[in-house]
Amino acid sequence: MIELNYELREIDAKIFYGVKNQNFNLLKSSFPTLKITGRDAFIFAMGERETLAIFKEKLDTIVDFISRHNSITLKDVENILSLRTEEEKSLVFDQDIIVKGIHGKIIKAKTANLKKLVKEVDQKDMVFAIGPAGTGKTYTSVALAAKTLRNKEVKKIVLTRPAVEAGESLGFLPGDLKEKLDPYLQPLYDALRDMFPAEKLSSYMEKKMIEVAPLAFMRGRTLDDAFVILDEAQNTTHAQMKMFLTRMGMNAKFIITGDPSQVDLPLRQKSGLGEAMSVLKNIKEIGFVYLTDEDVVRHPVVRKIINAYSKEGRTEGEKE
Repeated sequence: MIELNYELREIDAKIFYGVKNQNFNLLKSSFPTLKITGRDAFIFAMGERETLAIFKEKLDTIVDFISRHNSITLKDVENILSLRTEEEKSLVFDQDIIVKGIHGKIIKAKTANLKKLVKEVDQKDMVFAIGPAGTGKTYTSVALAAKTLRNKEVKKIVLTRPAVEAGESLGFLPGDLKEKLDPYLQPLYDALRDMFPAEKLSSYMEKKMIEVAPLAFMRGRTLDDAFVILDEAQNTTHAQMKMFLTRMGMNAKFIITGDPSQVDLPLRQKSGLGEAMSVLKNIKEIGFVYLTDEDVVRHPVVRKIINAYSKEGRTEGEKE
């Protein structure tokens, strides 16, 4: 019988142990021949040398996982304890995983261009993600924002959209201003609910650590220590886009998403997104990622719908 003394270094021991010690209890139950105890950042185990070696390997893997994701679920621990080969381990430590959402949901970059988006955001502070509906540009951007906030790289997330559909009809909608505007921001709320448990999300929003607001509310602000996403940017005007881009403060990340083929502005109103893409294209500190129908991550038929409309649009253009 020999003893192993193991220190949990550079991770939060509370994450390791889990809620009501559920992670630690599962770990202990998987090694019934070992006598295992834990005290704060120290784990003690006693037993046969070969079994202790396997136990230490599992500890190393769990700690490595927490270091990468700053979280671990009971399901993650189960997966790690069941690993048998390096190939299985590579699946658990998939480098394309951005963040783990609620109920252990894995959120990852699913296509080559979405992986490029992740890389660009890692390397640059302002990135444009351009592409059709269903390509995951907004969802991936929100996941990146959630990861950055969890890792305490920023102090808040700000998500915004232009509410161009409102126009004169906004006044006829029932409710106060927030109730009138929330429908335009619903896709952003939906993405956030996949990233954060309901209580945590509510707490973050109450503390203004997560803000979801129409673009007009950005005027006059300087956004420091923030991860900011402008969604549906094709519906910004010249003035709105310039206003938004100049809100960028110190230690900030900006992602601008949009689909130039779905502009809802009034006729003869120029899209601020198209103009920005042209004006800013030679600034090396700004990244541009272009997604296509090949990046569609919704139902497979969505890709065919986008293709069909694209072809129809080209046909009509040729006739004109």
